Amino acid sequence: MFNYNLRIMLVEDHPFQLKATQYLLESYGFTQVTAVDNAENALQTMTQVQRPFEILLCDQCLPDLSGLDLISIASHQGLIQKAIILSSLDSTELDTLKKNAHEQLLPLLGYLAKPLKQSEFINLLTLPHLINKHR
Repeated sequence: MFNYNLRIMLVEDHPFQLKATQYLLESYGFTQVTAVDNAENALQTMTQVQRPFEILLCDQCLPDLSGLDLISIASHQGLIQKAIILSSLDSTELDTLKKNAHEQLLPLLGYLAKPLKQSEFINLLTLPHLINKHR
C-alpha cells in the first residue's frame, strides 16, 4: 500500500456509493479525501481551503448540478487541478462528456463507469504525472 498525498474532493449523492468510494480511495493509500454529497457543498468546501484540490472525483448525475458543470465552475475558479467523472451512463454518453470537456478545455482525466472497477480506478488516479509530484 502506498501513501499518496493527493488532496481529493469526492462528490457523490448516493450515500452508499459515497462511503464505498471513499473507503476504496483510503484502502489504496489516498488519505486526504474530502467527501460531500452534492455540488453546492463541494463548491462551498473548495472555496474554504487554502489551495486547490488535486483531484475532483464527481458523479455526473448530481441532484443540483451536473458533474461536468461542477468541473467547469471549479476549474474556472481555480479550485481544482484535475477531475474524473463517475457515472452509470453508458460508454457512448460518457465518451460524449469527455469530448465536451476537452472542447471546453476542462482538466478532465477521464471517467469511471459505475460500478467502479478497482483496477480502472487506480490506473486513472495513479497517472505518473500526478503521483510523482506528490510522493
